Amino acid sequence: MILADKITELRKKNGWSQEELAEKLDVSRQSISKWESAQSVPDMSRILKLSEVFGVSTDFLLKDEMSLSDVQKISFEPEEESGPARQVSMEEAAAFLSFRDKSSGRVAFGVMMCILSPALLIALAGLQEGGIIGLSETTAAGIGLVVLLLLVGGAVGIFVTNGLEGQQYEFLEKERIDTAYGVDGMVKDRREKYRHTYSVQLVAGIVLCVLSAIPLFTAMIVFGDNDAASSVSVAAILLLVAAGVFLIVRCSIIWESYQMLLEEGEYTPEQKEEQSRNDYLSAIFWGSATALYLGVSFLTMEWHRTWIIWPVAGVAYGVVTAVAAVLRKRG
Repeated sequence: MILADKITELRKKNGWSQEELAEKLDVSRQSISKWESAQSVPDMSRILKLSEVFGVSTDFLLKDEMSLSDVQKISFEPEEESGPARQVSMEEAAAFLSFRDKSSGRVAFGVMMCILSPALLIALAGLQEGGIIGLSETTAAGIGLVVLLLLVGGAVGIFVTNGLEGQQYEFLEKERIDTAYGVDGMVKDRREKYRHTYSVQLVAGIVLCVLSAIPLFTAMIVFGDNDAASSVSVAAILLLVAAGVFLIVRCSIIWESYQMLLEEGEYTPEQKEEQSRNDYLSAIFWGSATALYLGVSFLTMEWHRTWIIWPVAGVAYGVVTAVAAVLRKRG
C-alpha cells in the first residue's frame, strides 16, 4: 500500500475533508490532493506531522508493504457502525445558510410570541382588579385568554412549518459530513463577517433580559403594593424578556449554522452522537414542562406568577442532562 493510498484512507477513516487535514498540517488543500493522487510526496517534516496527526508510526507511512490491518495503534470505530461521511456540496451549504438566515427570524419571533402570550391577560387582570378599566373579570380574562391562545397557536404553526422546511438539513445535526472543496473556506469567511453582529446581538439580548426586572422594582418604589401597577410591570418584564430572547435566539441560530457545516462546538462527530441520545430526553422534559405550565396556570389563573416555571425548568434541564450523561458513562 503506497503512501498516497495510506493518506487517503487515514483521512477518510477520521472523517476529515482534504481542507480539514490541510489545516491540521498547515499546508494547502492542493498539497493534500497531490499527495493523495501520488503527484508529489510530502517531505520528512510533513511525514512526521502526518504520523502525529493520524496516530501511526513513520514506518507504517513509509513502508509500502504495511497496510492498515498491520497497525495496532489505529483505533477507529467499525465502518459499519459509523457509516461513510455525508457529502455536502457548495450549493447545498449555501442553500442551508440561506435557509437558516431566513428561519432564524421566524423561529425567534415564534419564541417571542410564546413569551408575550400571557402579557395581555396579566395586564388586563391587574387593571380590572384595580378598577382602571371598565371590564368585568370574566370579559378581561376572556380577552386575555383568546390573545394567549392565538399567540401560542401562531408560534406553534411557525415552529411546525419551519421544521418541515428544514427536514432536508437535519443530517447536518446528526451525521458526519465531508464538505466539498471550498465549502470550509466560504463558511469561515461568512462566519468572520458575522462575528461582530453575533456579539452585539447576543450581548444586547442578555442585557435586556437582565434589565427586565427594572419595571417591577420601579412599580414597587413608585406605587407600593398596587396590584394594577404590579400586573402592568410584569407585562413589561415579559416584553423586555421577549425582545432579549428574540435577539439571542436569532443570532444563535445563524451562528450554529456555521458550526454545523464546520463540525465545531456542539456539532463535532462525538457531540452529534451525544445529542442524538438527548433528543428523546429533551422532548419528554420540555413537553412535561409545557403541560405543567399550562395546567398550573389554568387551574390557579395566577398567570402573573406561573411564568416562573420556565426559568426553573431551564435550570432543571441543565441538571437533568448532566445527570443523564454521568449515568450513561457509568453504564
